[in-house]
Amino acid sequence: MIPLRLSELVRRSAPRYTSYPTAPSFGPDVGPETYDAWLRELSGAAGTASLYLHVPFCRAICNYCACTTRATRSDEPLRAYARRLRREIGLVAARTGPLRVSHIHWGGGTPNLLPPELFDELVADIRGRFDVRSDAEHAIELDPRWVTRESARRLAAAGVTRASLGVQDFDEEVQRAIGRPQPFSVVKAAVSALRAADFAGLNFDLIYGLPHQTMSSIRDTARRAASLAPDRIALFGYAHVPWFRANQRLIEECALPASAARYDLAETARETLQAAGYDAVGIDHFARPADALRRAAREGRLRRNFQGYTTDRSEALIGLGPSAIGRSHRGFTQNAADAGGWARAVDAGQFATVKGYALTPDDRLRSDVIEALMCGFSVDLGEAARSHGVEPQVFDDDLAKLRPLVEQEFVRIEGHRVTITRDAQSLARIVASAFDVHLGAGARHSAVV
Repeated sequence: MIPLRLSELVRRSAPRYTSYPTAPSFGPDVGPETYDAWLRELSGAAGTASLYLHVPFCRAICNYCACTTRATRSDEPLRAYARRLRREIGLVAARTGPLRVSHIHWGGGTPNLLPPELFDELVADIRGRFDVRSDAEHAIELDPRWVTRESARRLAAAGVTRASLGVQDFDEEVQRAIGRPQPFSVVKAAVSALRAADFAGLNFDLIYGLPHQTMSSIRDTARRAASLAPDRIALFGYAHVPWFRANQRLIEECALPASAARYDLAETARETLQAAGYDAVGIDHFARPADALRRAAREGRLRRNFQGYTTDRSEALIGLGPSAIGRSHRGFTQNAADAGGWARAVDAGQFATVKGYALTPDDRLRSDVIEALMCGFSVDLGEAARSHGVEPQVFDDDLAKLRPLVEQEFVRIEGHRVTITRDAQSLARIVASAFDVHLGAGARHSAVV
């Protein structure tokens, strides 16, 4: 038997499993009519729902970005967009009635580019059409360069409780290479403004694998990020996909770290954050010991969705805006990624759903298994199978795929329990992929580290 080396394993590609099945499995069989029917089933349903609102605009496109967004110097496209987003909210509410909402998340793009009065109108629409819980988490992704004390105060007054700042890296050479000039002082000022506005939660996003990063520079970035004491820090690996995102062609590939160096960068950042008092949560998040995300991980309540790790236990997710993905017990839906296609559908009083996936009983079972592995690095296959009314033997072929990892003591199998025993943050995606029956249909995925 040839020993499996961790350095070789982390070069493998695998989905990030923010859903199962993952987005490459979505197809045109799920369209506007299907989405309409699924929304109507939510009317009067017990439980809660979450809302995701996508704002696909930035003042400039960063070289590393892979988000669905476009640049605008004018506010007029934002105003037109907000008007259509209000229409889409109305379309959904007409089918669901006053859904009970426990989480609201604004992503982008740069949501804080929305003029304050438009943001307030959208929030008023949400609160007027849905039953937003008094303790609902209301989160927004922010570009620190566009955060002021006044804008922070306005967001807090609108009920926003958590902010996620796109920090990425503090090194000036790295920032030049990725087209995002953002001095430490700018991020520090944004943090100060948000704290002055009494935000309940503060998150940072950091990225490893960027051009010109070194062990020293990423250690410094992690230390400086921790010095600002956010509640949570997400550490993502940069995915270089210039064939998919033309703006990434502005990054010189010779400046990108090699595979082995990426692993060292990730480990250096992880060790630095943990030394600063942050506990690891899942494969790429870090939180202070008293944070709700860390408590959820300790108590086995951690969840994973399109926003990453979360405490959100809602089964239904309503996606609003271009490219937004939704989820219900029936399956997944995704809006048209092009803003024009989305706008034409909404203007016509129709949903912009262009693809999706209807879940099967086996999908629901495997989704639970994969989420357990991604959140807690362990799963009882017998318990999972019984809860879905099948026998654990359904996983026999999947367990056979894990045999090389078991022989090298990366994974332990005891009865029907599978546990990742070594380097779980690095290997969880690989172990989870053993239970993915949709994998291998031609989709390209990022390296696990």
